[in-house]
Amino acid sequence: MSRNRSVAFYALFAGLIALHFTVRPMLGWRVNVDFLLIAVLIVAVRSRPGVAAVCGFVLGLMTDSLTPAAFGAGALALTLVGFGASWLKSAFFADNAGVNGVFVFVSTWAFDVLFLLAEHRVRGWEFVAQALLWAPLSAVLTALVGILVLGVVRPMVTTERG
Repeated sequence: MSRNRSVAFYALFAGLIALHFTVRPMLGWRVNVDFLLIAVLIVAVRSRPGVAAVCGFVLGLMTDSLTPAAFGAGALALTLVGFGASWLKSAFFADNAGVNGVFVFVSTWAFDVLFLLAEHRVRGWEFVAQALLWAPLSAVLTALVGILVLGVVRPMVTTERG
């Protein structure tokens, strides 16, 4: 990988983290875009499962440090999603925007459900509503933003073959 592509990749990664902690809280929507998950998925596409899992764990700990009531839930969920996405990347990550959208949608929905299960704060019908209504809506919005990000930065996320 060339130096310029590496710098651009790290700038994209840092930009997504900055968007997650600056823009997302200002929106205040019930349905949120998960910029950290997009960052983890971009790392998962470019690396081995262990590296993606460590990246997910570190970013999950960053998020969990802001919500001590559910400390560890985000780290666990992002670790599992990063590992799984990296492991499945050869089957699902293609040049087709629709396939990438479904990949980001399923990853986001899996993250949200894993987070809900790990944090143990919602139960009963509230859990069902969160998992079957709000989580898929957030996943759709994140998938749309993910398609946009991947479309714009396609050269930075593909690996060189040589």
